[in-house]
Amino acid sequence: MNPASVYRPRWRSLALLALLLAPLLWPLQFFAERYYRGELLEQNRQTFDLYVANLFGTLRRYEVLPNILADLPPLRSLLAAPTDKALQERANRLLTQVREETGADVIYLMSPAGITLTSSNWDQADSFVGRDFTYRPYFREALAGKPGRFFGLGTTSRKRGYFFSSPVRDGERVIGILVVKVDLDDSEALWGNTPEQLMVTDSNGVVIISSRSDWRFRATRELDNAERAAIAANQPYPTQAPTPLQLDDSAWLIQSRELQETGLTASILAPRQLVDRQVRTTLAVGGAALLAGLLMLGLLLQRRRHYIERIALDARAKRELEMRVLERTRDLETLNNRLKDEVLEREHAQQELLRTQDELVQAGKLTALGTMSASISHELNQPLAAIRSYADNAGVLLDHQRTDDVRGNLKQISELTGRMASIIAHLRAFARRDRHAPESVALQPALDDALALLAKRRRTLDVELIRDLPDATLWVQAGETRLRQVLGNLLANALDALSEKAPPRRLWLSAELTGNGVNLLLRDNGPGFSEQALAHAREPFFTTKTSTQGLGLGLAICETLMQALGGELLLANHPDGGALVTLQLRSAAPGANLQPPEEFS
Repeated sequence: MNPASVYRPRWRSLALLALLLAPLLWPLQFFAERYYRGELLEQNRQTFDLYVANLFGTLRRYEVLPNILADLPPLRSLLAAPTDKALQERANRLLTQVREETGADVIYLMSPAGITLTSSNWDQADSFVGRDFTYRPYFREALAGKPGRFFGLGTTSRKRGYFFSSPVRDGERVIGILVVKVDLDDSEALWGNTPEQLMVTDSNGVVIISSRSDWRFRATRELDNAERAAIAANQPYPTQAPTPLQLDDSAWLIQSRELQETGLTASILAPRQLVDRQVRTTLAVGGAALLAGLLMLGLLLQRRRHYIERIALDARAKRELEMRVLERTRDLETLNNRLKDEVLEREHAQQELLRTQDELVQAGKLTALGTMSASISHELNQPLAAIRSYADNAGVLLDHQRTDDVRGNLKQISELTGRMASIIAHLRAFARRDRHAPESVALQPALDDALALLAKRRRTLDVELIRDLPDATLWVQAGETRLRQVLGNLLANALDALSEKAPPRRLWLSAELTGNGVNLLLRDNGPGFSEQALAHAREPFFTTKTSTQGLGLGLAICETLMQALGGELLLANHPDGGALVTLQLRSAAPGANLQPPEEFS
């Protein structure tokens, strides 16, 4: 290793250091958010206090007005003679004058029957004179001898207002109700155009004042049946079913205050973005400072590296000059020795060539023998496992005196040994590159036999078998033994793949008729083929398994057998996952052998 490289600064190390220091930004974010949140809440609290004081003062100013006006003689005279036009005109002018002096929206006097006798807006198109307001709560409360309060949208003027009512008494008897309506539009105008939003709700949780017009008369909570009935009876809003106001609590910082005795609740809502913007700016500054520090550290290390590299470069140049002198000397000695060795090598070359040719011939023989032995071991492994299973079961059945079942197992063992002999004969013929004419073979029975050989392993792995085969027998051109051999290898490979996957494990078998024959599709939900497996799966001794699991000959043998049968073996991955193997076979006449079946000695 170059000594200078020991001191060389690593930018990757600086990046790692930056990642390690990055968590320091989290406390910065926490304290910045806490600080700016507190600043915003305190600023809004002061603004909110001013607004609430103004609103509360306005309502307080008009609260006592009905009780004071109730004692005016012209109004009491009109209550005593409600049909007297002169008294009514005098009262109208009096209330108009009081409204102009006090700034109230409307002042009006009602009889105990709820009919408006006089009003400050008597000369306007939306005059209250003659109107019946018995459905309003403030009328019922004043009629019961108590001061009344109520917020509502005027059914005549269609303007919002807060109503104060007071009974007009003659002794203990209520002879009239005096009402003052306060306009709330000015309360919204005081707020102005700011990011913070104002909201005042009544006892029903419905917004009556808001700096956003789309929030007005919307419910901030779910209304119960009693509240809905009261809204329908009192008609305080332009709708009897206020739509919900869907506020995202995570997007607003909300401060609320209940206005005592008014039944109203005022709230100020500050967008959380105001805090987030300040926090992001703080984090950006902190991150920039951290990055600047790391860059400064990197520059200092780089300057140190350049200084050390200059010193190392001088030392390396001196060593290289000395090494070149030694190398030239060694080269001359080596060249002299090489000339001597070449004379001897040429004398042995001819002898080595003859010996190599003999070894290549012998290696070819050993390779062929190894291939045949591996093929036989691979192909006989499955029938031998089945024979062992049937033999073990036969011993258990004999212990239970089930001789008929024992005979069945022995018959299966006999058939399997015959099949093994057929496979060995076929492999011997395959080694001789023997060709056999295809015969007519039923596809479903051959597939059932292959599945029977692997039934125990399939049950052990808990593999769900999904068959989608037609009821009618499909006849294909194939050798019966060779077809079972191909199916057995492919099914065994599918179970090997599924053993690497957690349940559920599934194996699909389906067939489709084409213009040229029959396609048998085998699909599993295992890991599927890798790109390397798709490219080399048909090559002998290529395998993705361990040496104890397979030799890599199964698909190579299946490919050769399918070509001999005039078919084709296709490998792919299914779009939904897992491997998809397609056997393309030629159709054959039902039950008619095109050539005599294969006979192996």
